[in-house]
Amino acid sequence: MTQTEKEFEIQTKLCRDIFEKKTRDYGTSWRILRLPSLTDQIFIKANRIRSIEETGENRIGDDVRGEYVAMVNYAVMALIQQELGSEVQKAESEDSMELPLEKAMELYDKHLGRTVKLMLDKNHDYGEAWRQMRVSSMTDLILMKLKRIKQIEDNDGKTLISEGVEGGYMDIINYSLFCLIRLGNVKPGTEN
Repeated sequence: MTQTEKEFEIQTKLCRDIFEKKTRDYGTSWRILRLPSLTDQIFIKANRIRSIEETGENRIGDDVRGEYVAMVNYAVMALIQQELGSEVQKAESEDSMELPLEKAMELYDKHLGRTVKLMLDKNHDYGEAWRQMRVSSMTDLILMKLKRIKQIEDNDGKTLISEGVEGGYMDIINYSLFCLIRLGNVKPGTEN
């Protein structure tokens, strides 16, 4: 196992643990959200991080690491919603959309596993270039991916040449995990 795989395993376990605990607390209430709503939730998190990066001011005190974790988990939720989307539209009631914990975790693992495999393939081809990037640049790339996803959503999911929203969500997960790794390996105040 490479160093990157080990670091990813640590960060994905953290994200998964939080997802599971929140699912135990709230159930899968997020199933009521449409894809654009999940995209907007990710945007709110990324925009907050960028604001803190630019101003150096964090008035509510929540660590930005928590925002990257939230972006991972919201993007996994979006991938699950994309897979189960027709079920949401056909659901007879909000209660019928609820997923049992075991099913939610199975879907989480499926989509996160596919995303990590994509990262390993890209990381091989790009030669771990992310290690030389600033965290703030990765935040910008997440925001760019979100703008692309929003445009695709505004086009009713139709693209002429580009990948769909799935690839964007997967890239957001991987950039967020890269940021979590980088933030874990630097001294506070030097992450930009």
